[in-house]
Amino acid sequence: MRVAIAEDSVLLREGLTRILSGAGLEVVAAYDNADDLLRYVRSFPPEVAILDIRLPPTHNDEGMRAALRIRAQHPGVGVLVLSQYLELGLAMQLLSESAEGVGYLLKDRISDVDDFVAAVRRVSAGGSAIDPKIVSTLLKRRRGDDPLAVLTPREREALELMATGASNQGIADALTITLRAAEKYVSGIFTKLGIPSTRSESRRVLAVLLYLRA
Repeated sequence: MRVAIAEDSVLLREGLTRILSGAGLEVVAAYDNADDLLRYVRSFPPEVAILDIRLPPTHNDEGMRAALRIRAQHPGVGVLVLSQYLELGLAMQLLSESAEGVGYLLKDRISDVDDFVAAVRRVSAGGSAIDPKIVSTLLKRRRGDDPLAVLTPREREALELMATGASNQGIADALTITLRAAEKYVSGIFTKLGIPSTRSESRRVLAVLLYLRA
């Protein structure tokens, strides 16, 4: 798997390169700005692009704007953005169209190397990697017309875990239940949310996207 990075902190950029290389991923480009990364992606699209949200020259939202351009112009490239702080508005901007092949993680998540590498691989495979802090914040901002009101508390827990990228086995482990019970919860979520089984779309991604929009 080929990964391109845009991160202006030398220490973090080198750290990401070592972590990913040590896990068997190929870091093909590492820049301190978004423009160079965009030029590289246009010529040699990697499987995943990892970007800091705030990059030179203004350290405002250059990384996010670059991530959105990659999503629009190179849909086959997974995009994982990193942020020092939880910026819910920017997160929702990135996830507004689809949660497929996209991730938003807080930088302290990188300290858990195994989880971080798993998130990169998941995004590359077309899945999502949403920081658990974002998920918990969204849960606290439920609207009156919450479309997830049809779910039981246990199903909501399973969907919350699904939103962070957990597999059925991961859901079972987190909830201390059997794999069969976890599969039953997931199937019930799809049914109650009216998500049909199709060949072209991932039911899990659709469920996560509905969850985030809720």
